[in-house]
Amino acid sequence: MVTHLNLDLNARVLQVFLFFNKVKGSSDSPGKITFSFVFDLKVGKGVDDMAGVEQRQNKSGGGKKKEVKKETGLGLSFTKDENFGEWYSEVVVNGEMIEYYDISGCYILRPWAISIWEIMQTFFDAEIKKMKVKNCYFPLFVSPGVLQKEKDHIEGFAPEVAWVTKSGESELEVPIAIRPTSETVMYPYYSKWIRGHRDLPLKLNQWCNVVRWEFSNPTPFIRSREFLWQEGHTAFATKEEADTEVLQILELYRCIYEEFLAIPVTKGRKSELETFAGGLYTTSVEAFIPNTGRGIQGATSHCLGQNFAKMFEINFENEKGEKGMVWQNSWAYSTRTIGVMVMVHGDDKGLVLPPKVAALQLIVIPVPYKDADTQGIFDACVATVATLSDAGIRAEADLRDNYSPGWKYSNWEMKGVPLRIEIGPRDLANNQVRAVRRDNGAKTDISRVFLVEQVKGMLDKIQQNLFDVAKQKRDACVEVLKTWEEFVTALGQKKLILAPWCDEEDVEKDVKARTKGDMGAAKSLCTPFEQPELPEGTKCFASGKPAKKWTYWGRSY
Repeated sequence: MVTHLNLDLNARVLQVFLFFNKVKGSSDSPGKITFSFVFDLKVGKGVDDMAGVEQRQNKSGGGKKKEVKKETGLGLSFTKDENFGEWYSEVVVNGEMIEYYDISGCYILRPWAISIWEIMQTFFDAEIKKMKVKNCYFPLFVSPGVLQKEKDHIEGFAPEVAWVTKSGESELEVPIAIRPTSETVMYPYYSKWIRGHRDLPLKLNQWCNVVRWEFSNPTPFIRSREFLWQEGHTAFATKEEADTEVLQILELYRCIYEEFLAIPVTKGRKSELETFAGGLYTTSVEAFIPNTGRGIQGATSHCLGQNFAKMFEINFENEKGEKGMVWQNSWAYSTRTIGVMVMVHGDDKGLVLPPKVAALQLIVIPVPYKDADTQGIFDACVATVATLSDAGIRAEADLRDNYSPGWKYSNWEMKGVPLRIEIGPRDLANNQVRAVRRDNGAKTDISRVFLVEQVKGMLDKIQQNLFDVAKQKRDACVEVLKTWEEFVTALGQKKLILAPWCDEEDVEKDVKARTKGDMGAAKSLCTPFEQPELPEGTKCFASGKPAKKWTYWGRSY
């Protein structure tokens, strides 16, 4: 029985499909009734991405309901190359990374995703503690007076600030902002805590959530109204100390992307136009998504200079008794890292997780045939997991008897587990297991005598191969050019463009204006620290003026 209810309320269209499916139940619950709800919600001119439906329709440009394509795997209806946006939305849901929430732009992060975040957090937290950074926590709420104290800073975030205006039915006398970032939350107290040179350096970090409200086309992990991150805020007596830390932190961010997530990134400096609002300069690690031809800012490490110190009167007395202002940094990475990983490594079967961040590095699946020693195979699976777990490998066995081995293969492939071990009657007889790699599907028979060594070696190879393949694809998209005509052509081909630039803000604004379109405008991504040779007399690709540097350009998330 299918009930279809269509309601139109104040420009809201709500379509509710209620399915009653009578399915075969288990022995203790025969004839179980299952209820399945599907919502399609559209509110005014806004975009509500419940189940990702409206968001994906808007991206298609027509707003019409698309015909569901033939399934490409367990639960996937779209391929990565045919429709990247639809594919991504399906993978993060079917791979059990997120669930859509009933507020647009907000997502439930499921354990499969949080475990990745925790692994990165464990690494990064230990590294910054080696640098004498201490963890703290500041409140979520910000008073208007404090938020607006640094004019350039608040102007940069103003459209995204969410405000609390009511308590119950009562209007608040003064509205309270929810932090979009914490510079203005923390620095009044830096002014209180820092008096002399012995109070420096002050190095604090907090693991928290932030809210940035005003935007369109929300995308899980990449662009959400609330997200998790760490934000470090440090103060020093000298600029040299601040400059040194900026690069130390940036290197840790490179490690997270390249050594944990197996994603190649470029370290570089942002243009003046792209510098953090109120900061002196911004450095970043930049990734690239070949399928969409878009760059993505992976993490940032800012030198704030003395601007915030001036606004919040963060002064100190040096050894000579002289007054001075501190030099400050702020730096952050967020759960965006997880979305970049999905985009770079995922395929038409689902997620592909690098072993270093996978909650489960290996799944063991019994493959009992008819009349086989099923209990013996199950026992071998349990013993295999115990051996690998004792060696520090994150392994589990899927012993569910209500699913076939083939279904389990597809299920764990969808969830991106790096390595699958199959144990059947022949494997049991030969004291071996069959290992199947998620990244390339390669199958290898391994003696149980050398199980731990072989599995560790395979996990290392998977980690390296994921990075190598991603780098090869990224590098194939890089286009080095010198003229505007070449730039326009390369941009249309979804390239990552490296071009000589005069480093003038007006020229960058002009590039944005001239490339504005349905796909979004091009912009500078970063000026890489590793600069190719710039021959004397080289002209800027956009202005024809003398070029000062090589800079990466392209569309971005």
